[in-house]
Amino acid sequence: MKYYIIAGEASGDLHGSNLIKELKKNDPSANIRCWGGDLMEAAGGTLVTHYKERAFMGFIEIIKNLFKILGFIKFCKQDINTFKPDALIFIDNSGFNLRIAKWAKLNEYSTHYYISPQVWASRASRVKTIKAVVDHMYVILPFVKDFYKTYNYPVHYVGHPLIDAIANFPKIDEKKFRNEFNLDDRPIVALLPGSRKQEIIKMLETMLSLPEQYPTFQFVIAGAPSQENSFYKNIITDKNVTLIPNRTYEILSVSYSALVTSGTATLETALFKVPQVVCYKGNSLSYAIAKRIIKLKYISLVNLVMDLPVVKELIQHDFTSENLKKEFDIISNTEHRTSLFLNYYDLEQKLGSTGASKKTADLITKSLQ
Repeated sequence: MKYYIIAGEASGDLHGSNLIKELKKNDPSANIRCWGGDLMEAAGGTLVTHYKERAFMGFIEIIKNLFKILGFIKFCKQDINTFKPDALIFIDNSGFNLRIAKWAKLNEYSTHYYISPQVWASRASRVKTIKAVVDHMYVILPFVKDFYKTYNYPVHYVGHPLIDAIANFPKIDEKKFRNEFNLDDRPIVALLPGSRKQEIIKMLETMLSLPEQYPTFQFVIAGAPSQENSFYKNIITDKNVTLIPNRTYEILSVSYSALVTSGTATLETALFKVPQVVCYKGNSLSYAIAKRIIKLKYISLVNLVMDLPVVKELIQHDFTSENLKKEFDIISNTEHRTSLFLNYYDLEQKLGSTGASKKTADLITKSLQ
């Protein structure tokens, strides 16, 4: 069978790579063409274009790059028509993927969506489009299945792929890891400022106010695979800050606490049982627009899944050096950490068991049979 997979960022590349591995187990002769990253290519997919080329974030940046985005959409349609896949699989990245899905349905391709667009967070009107153009939806959060049920749209709940990714992550030798990057014995504070340039710059501007105030900790920036080391080094001025690129899980596995930009990373940090402060600050205009559209009590996946303020969220104007210091002191408190660990274990139970990639691959191959 021929499979065409479209993912748009680092997390999609991770989940797409695990899906490719499972598809190949079910279908050893599978021919897989993909829009993703290094992990999907390493798993056996033929990479068409890298997600780094399409890393546009926020309303303003999308408008600025509109012609480039339209060019990608046109090329994608042409490439799908040339390849003629048996299954077209979308992973998150709704702005791009739903446009392709509409066209694909009209052209009678079998459409599958792994990791639903966040219609439960904003613009629920998109459910009508999804029902019309997506043949099979595979959701990874328990409340999302309930959300779709209210719209009379049956979906498959497969569990969260991060459970697999972290469960399969090999235990590292902490001493060896510290020696590799010249880290001493002080507790490590992980800084996860996001993956896109404008996002990283905004987040680090405030995050980097802490290191000089806490010399008994060492601060480590988890560099995104989509960015060059030189980009970070132009921002880092404090000697108490170390950049470690493309080793996020290893960093989290040895961290005492973390400052995390809202997104998938908040869930990854929780599953590694690391106390965290969730941070977010965007372009003022983009944030104002998003605030009108998004109707949620929380922005972090940890709090959304638990439906409780388990981790502190510092958003936009609340994300200041003073507030960050205050919350960092709180997550360093032993009693608070104990309570947080218990909530993290409950979170893991809510997300379900392992096997999300396998379940999704099984459902896709079964539908084709």
